[in-house]
Amino acid sequence: MKKLMLGVLIGAAGMYAFNHAAREAPASETGDAGEAMSEQAVEAPRQPRFQCDGREYCSQMTSCEEATFFLENCPGVKMDGEGDGVPCEKQWCGSR
Repeated sequence: MKKLMLGVLIGAAGMYAFNHAAREAPASETGDAGEAMSEQAVEAPRQPRFQCDGREYCSQMTSCEEATFFLENCPGVKMDGEGDGVPCEKQWCGSR
């Protein structure tokens, strides 16, 4: 019975060490099957910081970054009076 318990403990310790080492393995640069996945592949997709929500004017924005997102991604915005691709130059993006 003692030998059986010792065997179980050794096996459990081995499994713990194997699992711990697999999580800490460096990312694979070759991409070969069976090697550790790179951190980039494990990252969850990021949600966009802004979303189109019907706002159209510079007075409704809170930053140049937000105004730029709206200009590039949302239809019907009125934030680029000069048509030069720089939104809200008087309020937010004048120093670009």
